Amino acid sequence: MGKNILLVGFMGVGKGALARDIARRDERLYALDTDDMIESVTNRKIKKIFATSGEEAFRALEQKTADWLAKNVTNAVISTGGGFYKVKNIKEIGTVVYLRADFNWILKRITGAANAKKKLKKRPLFQDIEKAEKLFYERYEAYEKVADIIVDVDKSDIESIVETILSSSLPKDPL
Repeated sequence: MGKNILLVGFMGVGKGALARDIARRDERLYALDTDDMIESVTNRKIKKIFATSGEEAFRALEQKTADWLAKNVTNAVISTGGGFYKVKNIKEIGTVVYLRADFNWILKRITGAANAKKKLKKRPLFQDIEKAEKLFYERYEAYEKVADIIVDVDKSDIESIVETILSSSLPKDPL
């Protein structure tokens, strides 16, 4: 198979959970998360990287991660941070799937979660809701431009979303 699926979209849209669901559904794939990878290699939480080194340093770490993924990873479904769409070589990594949703749906999803405080705390750019909404609208078209496939996650159930992504992104098994 050899091809990766790269999930992009605004923070809180469900990229990580969806990546795990897709990997469970298709045993040819395994799930990776770029934020988890960055935290692992730096031994620091994303929030701490933003606070101590700034967003520019974090974006450089995302590019380093993208370079490694493009050279070394196949057969993966990769969830990304909200700003990962800016990496220069995103199309070299795999099929880019934009998980699109309305801002209010995302906000409700995060604030309505059982662990809402934890979800909000780990998202440094979501600390100010008005700024987060402004950022959402600033990124909206950029996500669409980089995407090979767009899936409206706020209008479908998980099973339909997974099926759409798998049927649109991967070559079929030979008979």
